[in-house]
Amino acid sequence: MIDLIKQLCEAWGPSGYEHHVRALIKQHAEPYADSITTDPLGNLICRVGSDGKRVMVAAHMDEIGMIATFVEPKSGYLRFSPVGGLLANTLVGNRVRFEDGTLGVISVHDAMGANRSSLPELDSFYIDVSDGNGNGSVQAGSPAVFDRTVEQRGTRLIGKAMDDRIGCAVALETMKRLNKQTPNQVVFVFTVQEEVGLRGARAATFGVDPDVAIALDVTLTGDMARGEKMAVKLGGGAAIKLHDPGLVVPPAVRDWMIARAEADGIPYQRELLNGGTTDASAAQTARSGVPSGCI
Repeated sequence: MIDLIKQLCEAWGPSGYEHHVRALIKQHAEPYADSITTDPLGNLICRVGSDGKRVMVAAHMDEIGMIATFVEPKSGYLRFSPVGGLLANTLVGNRVRFEDGTLGVISVHDAMGANRSSLPELDSFYIDVSDGNGNGSVQAGSPAVFDRTVEQRGTRLIGKAMDDRIGCAVALETMKRLNKQTPNQVVFVFTVQEEVGLRGARAATFGVDPDVAIALDVTLTGDMARGEKMAVKLGGGAAIKLHDPGLVVPPAVRDWMIARAEADGIPYQRELLNGGTTDASAAQTARSGVPSGCI
């Protein structure tokens, strides 16, 4: 599964441009799905089984990135806007990659002056993609992602886009283990544009019309130095969501997930998140409402 995670995380796919990731996931899903379709928004929908309750399992394909908004004359430096939730304190020195393979490095004006000791605003940053003569192939409107490989450190992985290619990998592995044998209809939806407003999940849930929806996503941990105080730690087991700003998990769904984990001896944690949400937030309000949870 490490190789699958590596393939997925290293794939290029910012919000709205998930086509490379979708093709890769489709290739892995084809042996295990009864049918595979792509909806008009770009969600990849893989169906297993045809009887019983309809269970939707969602994981988003897109990753946080940026889009070039302006090419500065002569220097070739690119101004950019965020695609998703970029954090200014993580940007300086990061390498980024555009779809055509062009590499760039993020810097900030006056890096050794006022911006050295204070957190600059996003509009102070730029991407250097020039060849040294002010020439570059990237134009305004070109999206980019962080350029990082996945590295393994013991039982831990370091890399980009684990939000939410990890969820995609878990969904694919689940599909594989089902091996087309399920008493229910399980609809695996690999969604688009989660990082910019849960747009894919909203459309997909309306189309799938499930009886229950479960999102697979990542979360924060409380075991870091000066980290947020929360009852989740890295390596402590699956984090079963109870609450976040966009979702109050129905008690029946919460208890069902916990009971299932306990019955099968699966380590789990109770997750309450103070910021952010997942595709389950969009799924719950589709049509007349869908009981939704998240792991």
